Amino acid sequence: MKKIMFLLLIIIFTACQSNDSPEEIKDKILGYKNDISELNHKIDKLEEELNKYSNDNESEHKISVSVLKLDYQKFNHFLEASGSVESINEAFISPEINGQIKKIYVTEGERVKKGDLLTKINTIITEKTINEVKTSLELTTTIYKKQEQLWKKKIGSELQFLEAKNNKESLESKLSTLNAQLEMALVKSPINGIVDEIFQKEGELGMPGIQLMQIVNLDKLYINIDVSEAYLANINKGDMVTLEFPAYPEIKMEVPIHRIGNVVKPENRTFTVQLKINNRGEKLKPNILSIIKINDFSTDSALVVPSIIIKQDFNGSYVYVAEKQSENMIAKKVYVKTGISDGSNTMITEGLNPGQMVITKGYNLVKNGAEIKLI
Repeated sequence: MKKIMFLLLIIIFTACQSNDSPEEIKDKILGYKNDISELNHKIDKLEEELNKYSNDNESEHKISVSVLKLDYQKFNHFLEASGSVESINEAFISPEINGQIKKIYVTEGERVKKGDLLTKINTIITEKTINEVKTSLELTTTIYKKQEQLWKKKIGSELQFLEAKNNKESLESKLSTLNAQLEMALVKSPINGIVDEIFQKEGELGMPGIQLMQIVNLDKLYINIDVSEAYLANINKGDMVTLEFPAYPEIKMEVPIHRIGNVVKPENRTFTVQLKINNRGEKLKPNILSIIKINDFSTDSALVVPSIIIKQDFNGSYVYVAEKQSENMIAKKVYVKTGISDGSNTMITEGLNPGQMVITKGYNLVKNGAEIKLI
């Protein structure tokens, strides 16, 4: 506007220097004024256009965010832990007596029944001793019978009769012991199952306590989990848990807790939670990795937000909420107290109320009081 007035003064000054008549000068001034009016109108139009661009730029400076409107909802927390799989019926076979392994009657992978003969320990010495004892027993039995007949007839002494009886009974006892040893040389399966591994070969020395073979029954399994003592009050026998196996993603089952350990292990402050399952098709194997999810907390009225949007500073945990201020939406920093988290979502116990809009996208771009627009 100042430039236009300056231009008008120049025109008037120039006109004063010319030789035009006063009427001609007035006509020229009027013409110039009309030009100025038209220029002002054009300037106003351009300023309106410029203001539009300015408003658009202001809109562009607002941060785009997405929000979640809070409301009470159901929230379940699951304790997740890994468990070890154990066969309920499993036998580590070793002979009851010392001796050379004479014969192994089974092979690895073979199915056996309870009582089936697995292996035999060399019993030549025992068998010879049994034959000797049987021969001696025949003689002592004959002597005993004759002494008994004589004693009934009051012939001979009582001492002779008692000695004959004692010799007979002693040999019978010895024979019984030798037969028991002979039976122990026959190693039989104590369970129905599968011969999983044979550790010794024919001709090697078998000894009590030294494992000869392993038999496993896969019909029923235990799942053992070590759980922190912090959850001791939240877990009870009979509670249903979710059981999964990474090796078999298609297998997912709900099973009750079979047993809870009565002792807290001092080395890691955990207690044992045990499950018992039927292993249909014998698909699952001992020591396979299992994942157990135990529901240790549930509520129907929780305020829950995505865990990732919760930030922290020296004053505590906070989130950003969207609030209306005058005609604009702004981001407001709100400090909260958090409860249980399942990793993806966290329960808010203080600081937020139903109906508030929590910023879930763009939360890293805003600051307290920043203007925002919802998308």
